[in-house]
Amino acid sequence: MSSVQGAGVVVTGAGGGIGAALARRFAAEGARVVVNDLDPGRTKAVAEEIGAVAVPGDASAVVEEAREALGGTVDVWCANAGLASPGDAFAEEDVWAAAWDVNVMAHVRAARALLPDWLERGSGRFVSTVSAAGLLTMIGAAPYSVSKHGAYAFAEWLSLTYRHRGLKVHAICPQGVRTDMLTAAGSAGDLVLAPTAIEPGDVADALFDAMAADRFLVLPHPEVADYYRARATDPERWLGGMNHIQRTWEGAGA
Repeated sequence: MSSVQGAGVVVTGAGGGIGAALARRFAAEGARVVVNDLDPGRTKAVAEEIGAVAVPGDASAVVEEAREALGGTVDVWCANAGLASPGDAFAEEDVWAAAWDVNVMAHVRAARALLPDWLERGSGRFVSTVSAAGLLTMIGAAPYSVSKHGAYAFAEWLSLTYRHRGLKVHAICPQGVRTDMLTAAGSAGDLVLAPTAIEPGDVADALFDAMAADRFLVLPHPEVADYYRARATDPERWLGGMNHIQRTWEGAGA
């Protein structure tokens, strides 16, 4: 895509999985990429592989360092770092707090730091890796589901508030992707996500298709649109179907 040729791009949570796939794709398209991850070794490995700059650390606190690494300007911010937080309503307070901090507030903090420059020059692109759980839900993972709904809501709010001022926003909402996060989902992931899981590179392809079409919602699994529509138009039936999946999971010894 000519629109990212030479652009300054930051990808958080890019030490593996979807983040690494996004970083590879942007670099292949000619962007200048900053790779961020909490794990310094993984950050450095991906950056060296694609000729990018490694900026390890907390995704909430690297905007200025990443901006400096790109010569003062960030054109695209991929808020991809995420925390898979299983548990039910009785999950510990620190589990809920961590899910909210990583899956929502890291996006808010990045936007706070980036928006003044983007709005002044009338351009910028914010990419939020949300998950289909942000549109629907995920059994066995209340903190994850709730925080991903928050991530989607924030991306939506950014888009409707600033699109007339040049901000492009994309919310990526895949189901299962063959990453460490899918493995961490355990038996619930095996039941719901694994059967239709795709590769991280497929997610990157879906994002670039959405960017070319100037489309907010990125659905690497197109069937999610049907599930989302069913949830909105017939919530009782949708909830009943999800409860059936929940009972199946419980019956399998969750």
